[in-house]
Parts: sequence; structure tokens; C-alpha cells
Amino acid sequence: MQLRKLFILISGLMCLCFASCITSQRVNYMQQPGGPIPSYSDTLAYTDYILQKGDRLYIRVYTIDEKTNTMLNGGMSGQYMNQIGSQQNSGSDLYTYLVDDQGEIHFPLIGGISVRGLTVREVKRELEKALQPITHTSSVEVRVVQRYFSVIGANRSGRFMLPKEKVTIFEALAMAGDISNFGDRSKVRIIRESEDGTEVKSFDIRSKEIINSEYYYVEPNDVIYIQTLNEQFFSMSSFASVLSTIATTLSFGIFVYSFIDTYLVKPFK
Repeated sequence: MQLRKLFILISGLMCLCFASCITSQRVNYMQQPGGPIPSYSDTLAYTDYILQKGDRLYIRVYTIDEKTNTMLNGGMSGQYMNQIGSQQNSGSDLYTYLVDDQGEIHFPLIGGISVRGLTVREVKRELEKALQPITHTSSVEVRVVQRYFSVIGANRSGRFMLPKEKVTIFEALAMAGDISNFGDRSKVRIIRESEDGTEVKSFDIRSKEIINSEYYYVEPNDVIYIQTLNEQFFSMSSFASVLSTIATTLSFGIFVYSFIDTYLVKPFK
């Protein structure tokens, strides 16, 4: 009877081990849709970032008159302006323009310019138009600086700088050390702030069709959240760990059986 109970216990533990094993389907990217892998319609339409309050803009004006250049660029040389423009993560607040609560930036000789809700290209055109009566001929360079996104639940959670204008979800996760084997790739969420409020996008990043979907590109201030698998406590990521667990379970079962038989059963026979 004791041996039968032990056999049932060990069999149950072995079934639990195999059921909890993490398969390649749960962790591999770029899988063909089908079964648990969803299919996404072709909704990819990358649009320019829409400026919001709190954004910072690097603005440089080019004119044929050096004095005008110096005046409109805060008294800085062209070399120093290039340095600030290339260091998006550390551009000095003194030489960038904050989009205030009214959605405006304040530029020399022009004053307040409403930029909230515009793209960088539209701001460039507005500035060139406003500077035309002053400089006659000018070209304006505009960039969004200090652009960040955050990742929660990856191997290296934290806040990261967007190194370029278009960053994909795979590049963003690579910067965060990728998703661990115990992260749920089927329920990745992006929390995104917009003028209309907070939006939460949920998707399965394992699907190959993710590259053609609206979830492919990361925007400034996005928060990427990866939750853990429900069965993480029991999960095993390799066949070797399964064998090790089975061997340990068998050894423990034999020990328990021997103890019961030696000290609890035989003395009373």
C-alpha cells in the first residue's frame, strides 16, 4: 500500500514537471500565426511623433549672416550647437526649448510659438515662416531631445534613451536585455500617453506579423510592461532541468519510503 501511494505521488510530480516545462513555442520570436499565435492585420503606418507638453526641442537656425546665427542660437558657435544636438540624452536645458503647459515654446525675436499637436517637420516650417521677415533667408533644424522609454519586467528593467527617431519593439527589448524565459511574451503591454489620455496596447510579440502591426514602433515616454508566466514557480527551461527534477524527486521518494518502512512499519510487525 505504501509503495502504491509513493508511485502515485512520484507519477503526479513527474506529470507536473512536464506540464510546467517551457517550450520553444513560448519563447521564440517571429513565429508563423496559427494556434495560440495570433494573426495581426497590416496596420503598420509609421507617423511622425506629435509634440506634447513637457517635450524639449533642439533648434538651430542657419543664416548667411554669422551675427544673426549667433543671436538666434543663444550666442553659441556652430561647433557647440552640433555637440548639443548630437547628445540627445544630455543636451543642456539652457539651450533647448521646453513645450510649456500652454503648448508653446519661446524663441528669440519671435516670442511664443504654439507647437503642441504638431510634428517636428511642421514646427520647422512654422519657424522658417516666422523668421523670414527677420533673416530673409534661413533654414531651421529641429529635433526632439531627451527622448526616453521605460521597460518593466525584462532582464534589465529601467529607463532608456531612444537613440534614433524610429526604434522597434525588438530593439527596445534588446536594450533592456530581452525578456527572460519566465516572461509572458503572449501578453506584452505598451502604456502610451497621448493628448487624448493614457492608452494600453496589448499584443503577442511572438507573432511574425508583429512587424506589420501598429505595435512595432516605440514612441517617446512609452512604458513596456512584461508580466511573468503564471506557472513560473514550477517552470523549467530545459530538458536537463526536467531530468534533474525527476531524479531528485525519485531519490526523495525512495528516501521517504525507506524511512517509513524502517522506522514506522517494521517495528510494529
